[in-house]
Amino acid sequence: MNSLPNQPTTGNYGIASLYCGDLDPDITEANLYDKFSQAGPVASIRVCRDVVTKRSLGYAYINFQQAMDAERALDTMNYELIKGRPMRLMWSQRDPSLRKSGVGNVFIKNLDKSIDNKSLYDTFSVFGNILSCKVAHDERNNSKGYGFVHFETQDASDQAIQKVNGMLLNDKKVYVGRFMTRKERMETLGHPATRFTNIYVKNFGEANLSDEEFQQLFEPYGKIVSCVIMKDDGGKSRGFGFVSYETHEAAKKAVDALNGSEVKNCKLYVARAQKKNERQAELREKYEKLKMERLNRYQQGVNLYVKNLDDVIDDARLHEEFSVYGNITSAKIMVDEKGNTKGFGFVCFSSPDEATKAVTEMNGRIIVSKPLFVALAQRKEERKQHLAAQHAVRTQGMPRGFIGHGYTGMIPTNYLMPVAQPRPFMTTNQVPRPRWAQQQQQGQMRQQPGGWPMQVPSVVQVQPRMQTAQGNQRPQSSMQNQHQQQSMANGSRHQGLYASNTVRKPM
Repeated sequence: MNSLPNQPTTGNYGIASLYCGDLDPDITEANLYDKFSQAGPVASIRVCRDVVTKRSLGYAYINFQQAMDAERALDTMNYELIKGRPMRLMWSQRDPSLRKSGVGNVFIKNLDKSIDNKSLYDTFSVFGNILSCKVAHDERNNSKGYGFVHFETQDASDQAIQKVNGMLLNDKKVYVGRFMTRKERMETLGHPATRFTNIYVKNFGEANLSDEEFQQLFEPYGKIVSCVIMKDDGGKSRGFGFVSYETHEAAKKAVDALNGSEVKNCKLYVARAQKKNERQAELREKYEKLKMERLNRYQQGVNLYVKNLDDVIDDARLHEEFSVYGNITSAKIMVDEKGNTKGFGFVCFSSPDEATKAVTEMNGRIIVSKPLFVALAQRKEERKQHLAAQHAVRTQGMPRGFIGHGYTGMIPTNYLMPVAQPRPFMTTNQVPRPRWAQQQQQGQMRQQPGGWPMQVPSVVQVQPRMQTAQGNQRPQSSMQNQHQQQSMANGSRHQGLYASNTVRKPM
């Protein structure tokens, strides 16, 4: 059984927890619950994810209620396929010192590409309980040819090293030894640069060297184990190759003698052969060093940004125009891939005072036919922050709906339109009605400005202004009173000629 010693059977999640690795990024807690609930009641499951992107990191922790259920899952489900990938199970070790101690850990190299995690586990499980077993893979899930086996005890690992080291696995002789950290390897074996035997050669593509000529070039410096020129599918040289010597001294002698030499008008590059990850780490370190040097050089306010340059201005003309203000360390105009100027460049002075004087004198000065814009050069991050601050100042006090919107002829979508208030109107029983009526089509709709659509009745009623306040009426003469009484009498006689809801117009 692949169990830890003295495993209790209580509901302690710390000793009933499994680590599940090599998971597909699309695996969720629900998928793992469906899988592991077959072994017993599951207390909780957590898939570890990236803090920013929330993407799965490829491993999870499964907490069972009983330790025996976790042990059963470890024995029966280890390396089972889930979404096409074999999952790797082991007991969860919360204490990192136990994992990093190196006790019982074995390193295996020169593995055949067909050996996977399960094959390696089956090979070494005869020597004792295995806590973890893994074959290293690249980003395309192809084996790198080496792996690790972590045994429960040091005795089991010693026995595995003694029995398997030098044996054939899938017709390949494997090396099995005690796992060492990088620091231990450096102390024991030294830096790879001090003990290399394999060298890398390039830049001889145009020389058309044959395999014999290539080997004869390196034979005078020592015994060669192997020599190869890399070729494409058509058998044509790709311009680089490798030479492996029997001793480090011979390899170093060949590098010192042939690096930079010319063969058939081709200048050779000869150096120690490096693995891809080692070369990438070295280039990364070199790039970071150059970046820091550049930042330290330009962050003191000595680098100027110059734009709106005329097309006829080149590096020499730019250097000449600014040289009167101090010592210039570099002057460069930026160009595209065709060599055409982009209209801006940089001038670097030796001191901040010289740069400040150049900004004061040259900003706005016309050179050839254009006024220059000269300012202190900024890094991309600083320029973004500066532009954001300027934008915040410009938009301060503007309506909220218009902030961040350029004028496009349309109202922004987040701008609140003012709601039109309905106009007050008078009911029909508050005003006198006319005696004439104008016929209109029944059911005609009319939209009042700023209001809702309203139904227009079939008879349009003209409602003249009526004076209701007593103080607004002028005193009427006796003749006007008689005329008004006569009109009211005539209206009563003709009342039947009009609809009940209309009145005649006052005279």
